[in-house]
Amino acid sequence: MFSFSSSKMVDRPFDWAYQLEDLGYSGWEIVNEGRQRLTPENVAQARQIAETTRLTITIHLPYSDLNLASMNQPIWEETVRQMKACLTLAREFSRLAVVHPGHLSPLGMQMPDAAWTQNIIGIQSLCDHAAELDMKIAVENMVNMPALLGRQPEEIVGILETVDRDNVGFIFDVGHANTNGNVERFLELKELMVHAHIHDNHGQRDEHLPVGNGTVPWDRVVAALDGYRGRMVTESRSLEEGQRSVNRLKKLMKME
Repeated sequence: MFSFSSSKMVDRPFDWAYQLEDLGYSGWEIVNEGRQRLTPENVAQARQIAETTRLTITIHLPYSDLNLASMNQPIWEETVRQMKACLTLAREFSRLAVVHPGHLSPLGMQMPDAAWTQNIIGIQSLCDHAAELDMKIAVENMVNMPALLGRQPEEIVGILETVDRDNVGFIFDVGHANTNGNVERFLELKELMVHAHIHDNHGQRDEHLPVGNGTVPWDRVVAALDGYRGRMVTESRSLEEGQRSVNRLKKLMKME
């Protein structure tokens, strides 16, 4: 149930993923940024890891310089194109892809309803493409930055209901919720959760600390997620910090 992901290791090739099973992981989430970005040239390396290990592979769709809520139509179209390309490349070894909702550009702030609609149409398009590949899309709650969509539980519910696709679900990012002070309100959406990102912070910014090194109320998180059957992905700055998070989670969950 534990997967590893790291946006801090995107400058390294895939070879470190072979260490994950020894560190207590059963899965790997490919970030699709930097050198971890799936391309026609490197997808065979990711496929080999999937075939030669017991790791369950999920992917995080790219987000740098992309915006599903863009009011600039060519930018929006390129965002959707790049995300669909990643889904296609991962189709042989992954069944789930995480996506960030869009954000409000300066024009989007003047026309928030239109930007919201762009975001919905974009996620619908991703879901339709993913359905053809037998994949699920998981929409992530976002960190406390005013321009970002999806920071509040009501927004996430609104996105899922309006997208209205059978293969869309909610990925709960615990650290992001902590920066917005709404961890416990997001826990009320447990029935919508298909995936989880696990990391800690002190409530001010997205620090990606090991579990227990910040102010996330982990006892309440673990208790509320009792019975949750999705993957728990530690988003860590290093393999060592990821292992610390897994070990602490196992103790909290009384798995040790």
